[in-house]
Amino acid sequence: MALKKYGNSETKNQKWIREGRGAGSGSSYKPWLTVRDIPSEGRSHRIFGHKSQRTHHLLSDLELAVFLLLEWHVDTLDIREQFPLRLEDTKALANEAGIEHPSIQGVPQIMSSDFLVNTSDSFRPKFVLQAKYAEALQDPRTIEKLELERRYWLQKGEPWMLVTEQDIPKVVFQNINWLYPAKRDELDKDAINERVAIYAHHFQQAPEKTIIEVAKRLDVAYGLPEGQSLLEIRQLLARRCFLFDILIPSIKLKAGELLAENMTTLSEALRVSNQ
Repeated sequence: MALKKYGNSETKNQKWIREGRGAGSGSSYKPWLTVRDIPSEGRSHRIFGHKSQRTHHLLSDLELAVFLLLEWHVDTLDIREQFPLRLEDTKALANEAGIEHPSIQGVPQIMSSDFLVNTSDSFRPKFVLQAKYAEALQDPRTIEKLELERRYWLQKGEPWMLVTEQDIPKVVFQNINWLYPAKRDELDKDAINERVAIYAHHFQQAPEKTIIEVAKRLDVAYGLPEGQSLLEIRQLLARRCFLFDILIPSIKLKAGELLAENMTTLSEALRVSNQ
């Protein structure tokens, strides 16, 4: 819902609808907003989803943290980010509540929720999350728009929840901040595939050792500069070549807790990370 002063014309809205934005599910879903469409609040991320088998567009570190928690939860079946709300309904709700509907230069804007989630939990098969930094909640206008969104999903009979950084375990942000710089490093596909095979072998040989311990051993064994192996491991983890529980602090992560991605999915994940 991060529209700010940037927005669409009616023509662009209709164009996006024709393109199928906001429609579909699983691998066929197209988010209403992408990282290219609007300036994000902080760092934006394109990340391959292993449950949906497609690229997800996340507009902040907070959205990334929420996504990773959803992605690794066993009950999660599908995650649809930047999900659009039906304009006719939000306009009617705004009129009913006496709240000004989001618009730019007189053009009503299509609102969106950060995440629409489907699960295998029979007690909560579907729910909606909106991720906002706590500081943003000091803005009365932000509260008004959140209230419109809450009423929208109440009308649809779907649970809606607001998530701030205070709801996310600190370890998740610590892991993101540890991995993010390594994600920006330029690496070619052949080098990555070779390193995946090499490190997968060494991880299997020492499953009870932390990745830091394994990295130090490899630096010594191969005469590498101190920290070289750990940097390469970070680069692979940042590209999700190995999966791990985001709730485990990186300094405590054991080699046996890493799961190498299959080659087909790995190829797609690398394609996304290089875009």
